[in-house]
Amino acid sequence: MTTNECFSMMSAMGWLGWIMPLAVLALLGLGIAALIKYLFMPRSQSDRGVRS
Repeated sequence: MTTNECFSMMSAMGWLGWIMPLAVLALLGLGIAALIKYLFMPRSQSDRGVRS
C-alpha cells in the first residue's frame, strides 16, 4: 500500500481514521517504555518484597 492510498483511506474514515493509528502507536510506545523501565531500572529492596 502506498502512502497516497493510506492517506486517502484515512481521510475517508474521518477523524477516527487519524485518531486510531495515533492511539495505537502511543499505547505501543508506552508499553515498550514500561517494559524497558521494568527490565533495566534497578529495583529497591522494598519493591522485591524483602522485609527488614
